Amino acid sequence: MPRSADQTFTLESVLNDLRDAGTEANRAGMARFGIETDRAFGVPLSVLRPLARSIGASPDLARELWASGFHEARLLAILLTPPRHLAPELALEWLNDIDSWDLCDQLTNVLARRAGSNELVPALAADEREFVRRAAFALIAWRAVHAKKAPDSEFLDYLQVIRTAATDERNFVWKAVHWALRQIGKRSLPLHGAALELAEDLAVSGNRTARKVGAAAVRELSSEKVLSRLNKAQDV
Repeated sequence: MPRSADQTFTLESVLNDLRDAGTEANRAGMARFGIETDRAFGVPLSVLRPLARSIGASPDLARELWASGFHEARLLAILLTPPRHLAPELALEWLNDIDSWDLCDQLTNVLARRAGSNELVPALAADEREFVRRAAFALIAWRAVHAKKAPDSEFLDYLQVIRTAATDERNFVWKAVHWALRQIGKRSLPLHGAALELAEDLAVSGNRTARKVGAAAVRELSSEKVLSRLNKAQDV
């Protein structure tokens, strides 16, 4: 699939490469994981990532790939778009098209590396659409990993947003809420205490989904592995 340095990647050539690399077995696997496959070739990320490296950063090609509507073309579009080129307007435009969790998570993974992306969280969390709301909590989770210089106060402010959304029973939402809570609790010792306290509150909630979110977060945040890593980081 990778081309020589003197070959140009175009929308047509990349789509042809994706068609050639796709398999029905991979399409079936995607469907089992809840990914819409009507416009999917069946190409795994293990193939898309090397292809993205061969192409290199290419925001213009990325826009063409996204507009094609093919699932893997959109995943590739995200991989070809550096954080500095993923302006909030473009991220929101793409989020409006998203109908699967993997596109949502890959997009927010890039967006979280962009300064100021935290400002999008309140509006995304307030949106009733399943994958747009998921994006709010995926963005929180990724910022907890990538936004190294962000203050703890940013993540403390997210806890009320998490508490509010913890009753959303939609599968792709509550799992992202749980993910965000866990990542906040693993970021630092001060945040760990606040996140664990919220998790314990949710675990005894009268709402079934909130209990599920809280109980799962309590299990991970109370684990020896997490506590040991946080204590070691504190001592450095």
